[in-house]
Amino acid sequence: MNIHEYQAKAVLKEYGAPVSRGVPVLKVEDAEAAARELGGPLWVVKSQIHAGGRGKGKFKEAAAGEKGGVRLAKSIDEVKQYVKEMLGNTLVTVQTGPAGKQVNRIYIEDGSDIEKEFYLSALVDRVTSRVAFVVSTEGGMNIEEVAHATPEKIISFSIDPATGVMPHHGRTVAKALGLTGDLAKQAGVLLGQLYAAFVGKDMSMLEINPLIVSTQGQLKCLDAKVSFDSNALYRHPDIFALRDETEEDAKEIEASKHDLSYITLDGAIGCMVNGAGLAMATMDIIKLYGMEPANFLDVGGGATKEKVAAAFKIITADPKVKGILVNIFGGIMRCDVIAEGVIAAVKEVGLQVPLVVRLEGTNVEIGKKYIRESGLNVISADDLDDAAQKIVKAVKESA
Repeated sequence: MNIHEYQAKAVLKEYGAPVSRGVPVLKVEDAEAAARELGGPLWVVKSQIHAGGRGKGKFKEAAAGEKGGVRLAKSIDEVKQYVKEMLGNTLVTVQTGPAGKQVNRIYIEDGSDIEKEFYLSALVDRVTSRVAFVVSTEGGMNIEEVAHATPEKIISFSIDPATGVMPHHGRTVAKALGLTGDLAKQAGVLLGQLYAAFVGKDMSMLEINPLIVSTQGQLKCLDAKVSFDSNALYRHPDIFALRDETEEDAKEIEASKHDLSYITLDGAIGCMVNGAGLAMATMDIIKLYGMEPANFLDVGGGATKEKVAAAFKIITADPKVKGILVNIFGGIMRCDVIAEGVIAAVKEVGLQVPLVVRLEGTNVEIGKKYIRESGLNVISADDLDDAAQKIVKAVKESA
């Protein structure tokens, strides 16, 4: 789960990390009061969306399009003007794609006098099963570009969970960033604070870009992007309460209500499978035969008839879907339950696109019998290769 910058900074502040003062704004009318509360003389007006590259992004509306989603204001009138231009408009960045995202929240923050900019992030290293930190002197830059062009400017190290952050970790960061004296001490303290926040809140990614040195000689987290492990949110109701559903795909939200694993993709063939490995294989073979999957939908190993029906409705609600492939290998999951769910959903919402069903495993003959006797226009397949060829052919013929 992702959260907004202002929410991420509030979490970091709980652990003592240095962040600027700021006020979130949801309505244009609140901009002046927020600016006066901060006092100025410089304010930073930041669009809040779940995507990076906001400063270099452009709004679709011409009046606001050329100035980006992060702006420096030198007066309260400028703050009001920028909030008015941003709020409710669609911001397009390198991470949103051409569709962009609507800005529903603004963060007004104290301006900072910047002497140096750095990059710092933490993530879970799956190889070592540890939290790894990545630091670079190239703050404010796209870290992927830095890694490609100048990999020597990126330093990474992991933290042993048995010891946590040790003094030598702080020295590693200070050396990598060229910090000495009091700034080196601040780097060590900050590293401990960020590690404590990462572990304490079950984060999956924490990115500070840029981490700055102010002209007053203070380290400060000028931006913050945080993602959390969705499987651990039950332990953190305070974090779950920060969820902004307007930033998420409506179909993915609906899927989460039924405990379904669903991710929207860009293709035309909807996939209902059970098991992540089978989902990957199904999507790969669809691509092999010349088309693209419209989604990743895993109903899991113990789905009920109702859950399968809900999954099918989510797929058919996507206007991009021109065909559906149901590919089930029944171990714990029974094929007859899948068949009942599909039949119930089709009878309720109708079937406007080709549907290919491949069933194998527990109660497969019962499942196939249910579908045969349902009277539905369903194409049966014997194996995955056969199923993929049939759905690709059916979609192309119906186009």
